[in-house]
Amino acid sequence: MDKDKVLSKFHDELRVNAYTTGFRREVTPYVVRHVSDYDDGGFILASQLNEENAREVILSELEYFKEIGQSFEWKLYSYDRPEELKDLLLEAGFEEEEEEALMVMELTNSSGLLHSAPSSQVVEIQSQAGVQDIISLMNDIWGEDHSELGKRLWRDKRNSPESLYLYGVYDNGELVSGAWMYFERESCFASLWGGATRPAYRGKGYYRALISIRAKKAQECGYSFLTVDARPMSRPILEKLGFRCLAYTYGMQSN
Repeated sequence: MDKDKVLSKFHDELRVNAYTTGFRREVTPYVVRHVSDYDDGGFILASQLNEENAREVILSELEYFKEIGQSFEWKLYSYDRPEELKDLLLEAGFEEEEEEALMVMELTNSSGLLHSAPSSQVVEIQSQAGVQDIISLMNDIWGEDHSELGKRLWRDKRNSPESLYLYGVYDNGELVSGAWMYFERESCFASLWGGATRPAYRGKGYYRALISIRAKKAQECGYSFLTVDARPMSRPILEKLGFRCLAYTYGMQSN
């Protein structure tokens, strides 16, 4: 895999030209912003700034989202310019979330994940109750309220079922591991999300099984790459499965 070429394709397809279900895409000379059609926060997915205009554009975007009454995330990548963009966002009052690694794997016939034996323990989740199981799992593991995520997942599954696939592993009726995948519009990338497992059930291969079933589904539907923003605990596992790190990402949250 040519990392530079794949990163360029990722930038064009999933940042500059991306469309997101439930959001209105707006393009200015400086940023690509996505404004929620519901009560979710918005986000800025790509920017084209320099040292002369960056501070002014940041303040302008803060004012814009304040006027429409939405919080928003500025999704920052390690290759974004100017180099001090993160510092400027922090100076403007943004809060930085944990660094994540942008991991990408090309789906080829030699990909080991595509030849893994299917796990009978993994099931596709298609009901609202199943989505709530995932949210309960996330709440328990991360100690945070994910109710807004639950609303968005169920809304997207209901309104655009062909773009979102959710999977999980149950034990005696309890969801013990769960994950989901979005098929990105007009793109060759499928994006992986979730991948949470209850502590007592880790080390049983559920994480790999959930990636494998999503990889097979993505290739079946004509996608060429899998992408995921990985936390430090997940990165070594993903690298063993064939993913490569292309950049680092930072969720910069407005107040």
